[in-house]
Amino acid sequence: MHREFLMGNEAMAVGALAAGVNVVAGYPGTPSTEVLEAVAGRRGEGVYVEWSVNEKAALEVAAGAAYAGARALVTMKQVGLNVASDPLMSLSYIGVKGGMVVLVADDPGPISSQTEQDTRTFAAYAKLPILDPSSPTEAYAMMGEAFDLSEELGCPVIVRPTTRVDHGYEDVEVADPEEWRVNEPEGFVRDPSRWVIFPALSVRAHAAIERRDALLAERLSRYARNTVRQTAGPDARPRLGIATHGISATYVAENLSEKDDVRVLRVATPYPFPEPLAADFLDGLDEVLCVEELDPVIERALVAACGRRGLHVKIRGKLTGDIQPSGENTVESVGRAIDAFLGREVADEPAPAGSSPRAVSQPRSGEDCLSTEKNPPAPPTLPIRPPVLCAGCPHRASFYAVKRAMRGRKTLFCGDIGCYTLGNAAPLDMVDTCLCMGAGINIAQGVTHVESDTVAFAFVGDSTFFASGITGVVNAFYNQANMTLVVLDNSTTAMTGHQPHPGTGRTMMGQVVEKVSIERVLLAIGLTVVETVDPLDHERAVETVRRVADEPGVKAIIFRSPCVVLARPKATSVVDVEKCVGCQRCVRELGCPALVPNSATGRVRIDSAQCTGCTLCEQICPTHAISGGERL
Repeated sequence: MHREFLMGNEAMAVGALAAGVNVVAGYPGTPSTEVLEAVAGRRGEGVYVEWSVNEKAALEVAAGAAYAGARALVTMKQVGLNVASDPLMSLSYIGVKGGMVVLVADDPGPISSQTEQDTRTFAAYAKLPILDPSSPTEAYAMMGEAFDLSEELGCPVIVRPTTRVDHGYEDVEVADPEEWRVNEPEGFVRDPSRWVIFPALSVRAHAAIERRDALLAERLSRYARNTVRQTAGPDARPRLGIATHGISATYVAENLSEKDDVRVLRVATPYPFPEPLAADFLDGLDEVLCVEELDPVIERALVAACGRRGLHVKIRGKLTGDIQPSGENTVESVGRAIDAFLGREVADEPAPAGSSPRAVSQPRSGEDCLSTEKNPPAPPTLPIRPPVLCAGCPHRASFYAVKRAMRGRKTLFCGDIGCYTLGNAAPLDMVDTCLCMGAGINIAQGVTHVESDTVAFAFVGDSTFFASGITGVVNAFYNQANMTLVVLDNSTTAMTGHQPHPGTGRTMMGQVVEKVSIERVLLAIGLTVVETVDPLDHERAVETVRRVADEPGVKAIIFRSPCVVLARPKATSVVDVEKCVGCQRCVRELGCPALVPNSATGRVRIDSAQCTGCTLCEQICPTHAISGGERL
């Protein structure tokens, strides 16, 4: 064993490797991405790892490996679980032979997601056990425990970290590589009565699952990470309790000291809920405050337990308005709720922005964590910086070409999930809809079936095209829609950290493979108009859009230019101040962060630290005052 200072995602990756994982598949998405990348960077001989085209494919790859007796891990974020839900729901009935862990990273806030959905609720819906770590150290340990439990029960086990666990750091004691478990898969044993899901099998499986989960709730009450503690010692008889989980358990601990006579239930297995342990926790209490993110999972479980057992305990939390109903908890928000619940005195004056009256670390024994010292000075207010496309991003050129080509026409621009979602911002204003990955293609079809006079464009990235866009194109072609597909091909999965995909010619294992051609896929579907153009060749790009958009049926334009993070021109553009007339057309129409107007003269200068020399501003300047760039 040795100690490492690890991010939570790295800790879970090492935990999976130490547990003998054989196959790891996933789809990138913050806050889960680094798990698979850390596995790829640390894996030993014989560990297979891949970025799959989407979460559904990843889960099915992992399931196949687990059918063969391998220990398999699949990684995704909470909205990715929606994509993987179809195979997961059936896999709950079919089960697995080898250990299979489904790591789903939730994103309270949300910080970088479409929704705040709670995977604890999904686990109960799928009838699958779920573990809820509260720190990187615990997340590391839970990976091995989840694999063991999965193999024992013969079903997938979900591990649900949240953003602050995923991206938090801790000094973690981990196994040395020579101590890692070596799992030798038996291989797939043909047995249609087990692996083929017919209704008769499902009926038997459902009944067995219900029996299993009832017994598992009893067993998990003895699981070491489900705990009941009292701040005032084991001999105290508190009348108040706090029930919590995950990172919120850390926030609760930071807001309590031995002066607070309160009992604390920490739930590490929200499903099946450890009701026998919860009953012990409730014994003798008058009121309980449930501190959790995001759904009132623990609160509802305790209300149900009180009802079944005839306990007269008032359960408070999200449903009663004592805990915020949505959003991410913080040390401060939890502290305020606990102050009110315990009736503790709080300062009349609110703490200045950015400071907290509570200690950052755990209090020493006998010390109150409410500091009497003066609040530390608030940090300076940071400037507001809305997210924008990078300077030189080819997506800006693509959007601008379509915008210019369609000026004056009734047009719909359907966006998708990726860097190009930022095309919604002024001055481009080129994203009218954005729902979920791949949805823009189908939304464009729906609108044009109602408004046949609308010229519809559906923008999708190259990675998203493979993840969930192809089926939408098939649907459009088959149902004779009239729309233009625009594939923004920057040769990477840029928003999540430049992971490879089938169109890049590289795998996560470092293999160089044949690229999957987007053009050939589209032609194979049946499209007859598929054109590829460099968006930074502005006039040609505009002409291509005008011509292709007027073609009937489903047609496609592939704007191909590499992400500027991967391929950056050596030259940068400069402004000839003698030629610049201060019209600011470049600023008003492009919104490139490298273009900086002078408020006094109106003239524009170029920030050389940001400029990539893409030449787009050079091509639209009416006085040819900008030059020096170098288009790739």
